[in-house]
Amino acid sequence: MKWQEVRELYPSQFVLVSILDYHLEGDKKIADEVAPIRTIPEEEVNKEFFRVEEGNIVYHTSNDNLVIHLRRDPMIRVSL
Repeated sequence: MKWQEVRELYPSQFVLVSILDYHLEGDKKIADEVAPIRTIPEEEVNKEFFRVEEGNIVYHTSNDNLVIHLRRDPMIRVSL
């Protein structure tokens, strides 16, 4: 299913989706095909965001595209 179809089925909601296919554009992963799993009530979004399994994502349907910004260097240096 395309992200636009998910947006039409679940307007203005958080949804848990499985990413089936994507393409890369620079440091962005853009989903082409997704499978909706379920909607997430707003009060549970934070908890679900941290429990999500690999290949799935919690995303809000107000976004035109499902875009994941990739971090190339996840090491953050902090000097004290």
